[in-house]
Amino acid sequence: MPYRQTTITVNDTAAERLADALMEHGALSAAIEDAYAGTENEQAIFGEPGMPTEQIWQQSKVIALFGEDDPVAGIIQKAAAECGLGELPYTAETLEDQDWVRLTQAQFDPIQISERLWITPSWHDAPDDNAVNLQLDPGLAFGTGSHPTTRLCLQWLDGELKGGESVLDYGCGSGILAIAAMKLGAGSAVGVDIDPQAIRASRDNAAQNNTDAQFYLPDGLPEGQFDVVVANILANPLRMLGDMLAARTKQGGRIVLSGLLDEQVEELSEIYAQWFDLDPAVTDESWARLSGVKR
Repeated sequence: MPYRQTTITVNDTAAERLADALMEHGALSAAIEDAYAGTENEQAIFGEPGMPTEQIWQQSKVIALFGEDDPVAGIIQKAAAECGLGELPYTAETLEDQDWVRLTQAQFDPIQISERLWITPSWHDAPDDNAVNLQLDPGLAFGTGSHPTTRLCLQWLDGELKGGESVLDYGCGSGILAIAAMKLGAGSAVGVDIDPQAIRASRDNAAQNNTDAQFYLPDGLPEGQFDVVVANILANPLRMLGDMLAARTKQGGRIVLSGLLDEQVEELSEIYAQWFDLDPAVTDESWARLSGVKR
């Protein structure tokens, strides 16, 4: 049976109420996403230590799924009225019924990060048994290796780790960077994330890859400094967290920053030059990576 998917853009005061109302009036599902995701206006809604916490994006997309014969316009009108909203413009598309599990799996082939580093979903055989293979399935936490910022960080780890280093992965998501660091020879790797779901996913992924990377919520992160600190998060948290990330990096240690767009490199470089001698930025598509050595 085909489905109808609608997308409605609303502000932060209405998104959650509208999603709930759509479900109450017959939507099969309703999800909320950042209306500016993938742009320089993308907004981090979860507070990092020392940062204010936002509950929802200021401008959101409510994406609702309906049955083929559902009165979509009427449901949206009723939900909008219930939320005290006027007429809401929306876009709609038809989704044909498919084997969604196989379709999803077909979208995720092995990803080659470098000459020797691959990321392989569990339903695929490793393309190169002699390579460093990370087994990672798409899941509920960010970081499968397909995004340019993740690739940039993985390529740095592959090229720069000498063996035996202590690594902090700040904003670990799926745990991919900490797990990769261990498989590439790090002596220890610790990941931290504000999302308990990310911590659970990271621990599961570490077990799946037979690595001893450790993962914590911010309050549980042990004290101490690290030889390498990697932070693949957005530009705004990177602006706010410079002091903390620098304090977590040993003198002579390395920092790796990504999640920023090329036009944000100059500003972030000025901030982190307070503590680090920075290398030239490396870019992939419109995203950038900064790295440097702590003075």
